[in-house]
Amino acid sequence: MVDSVTPDAGFALTLASAQAGDEPAIVVLYRAYNPALLRFFAVQAPRVKEDLAQEVWAAVASSLTSFEGDEGRFRAWLFTIARRRSIDYWRLVRRRPPEASDELIDFAQAEQPDDLAIRAAVSELTAGLTAEQAEVVLLRVVAGLSVEHVAAIVHKSPGAVRVIQHRALRRLAQLTDRVVTP
Repeated sequence: MVDSVTPDAGFALTLASAQAGDEPAIVVLYRAYNPALLRFFAVQAPRVKEDLAQEVWAAVASSLTSFEGDEGRFRAWLFTIARRRSIDYWRLVRRRPPEASDELIDFAQAEQPDDLAIRAAVSELTAGLTAEQAEVVLLRVVAGLSVEHVAAIVHKSPGAVRVIQHRALRRLAQLTDRVVTP
């Protein structure tokens, strides 16, 4: 076990220590990747972003010892779990009839100013895009995943992901031109 794990100690060492149950290493992973998870969920399911992020970490904790791969694969694995949790959440919401207590939940989960700024920035980034384009842009930009990792997550070829990303960026450029030029 490693007595003191720091972010620059290297991902492989940190991962190995975390897999061995070293708490400081687990904290390093959490601190390194949880902010990106929260940004992802701020768009996907803003009301329950913290809950979904915790579900992701619970899933990671239960199968961390069997994970094999480098930092890129870890990030892709983490966001694959996140995407599945988001999909599961929305399936559950669609099946559940609205309740009167939902208003209380909304009030209790009122967002902090930082949350609003993050949501506004990401919403502005993805405004005018299709759901598919927005998802690819979020996974590439917010999550920082490679084309290959995004392709595996969304079950498309890397070429298809590149095309979706290209179209999304072209669309964003068109929207930006309209805003900048009267």
